[in-house]
Amino acid sequence: MSATQTNVVKLVTVLWVIWGLVHMLAGVIVLSSDASGGFAAIADAVPAEALVHSYHEAVGGILNQHGWNLLWFGAATVIGGVMIWRGSRTALWVTAMVGGLADLGYLLFVDLPGFVHFMPGTVMTLVSGSAIVLSIWVWRASRA
Repeated sequence: MSATQTNVVKLVTVLWVIWGLVHMLAGVIVLSSDASGGFAAIADAVPAEALVHSYHEAVGGILNQHGWNLLWFGAATVIGGVMIWRGSRTALWVTAMVGGLADLGYLLFVDLPGFVHFMPGTVMTLVSGSAIVLSIWVWRASRA
């Protein structure tokens, strides 16, 4: 691997670790909040008072499942980032799949409809997209 490729791998690692830590934090916030607070934490561009409601317990359960998913998506990408740093080409793909597919749902159903602010929501989507594009570049360049 060239010096440029090695530096890009390190950058990909940093991007995934940042993305993972932010999503782990989001998962903890959602899991430790009631349903209204969890929704307000996620949909930060929606006025919080619009989300205050007495939700059925099932809604809180589904939201907690989402918080759990945020937590494990984040942890998986942090671990993947470490594996990428150590030179695992498989981790490039697995981490891109986990983080990328998690963010794709976010982009389609939360970000594009305008329920979130640019920071941190859209920025994290740009971070994961950049990590994916750079991972593909490194993988292809290292095969040549």
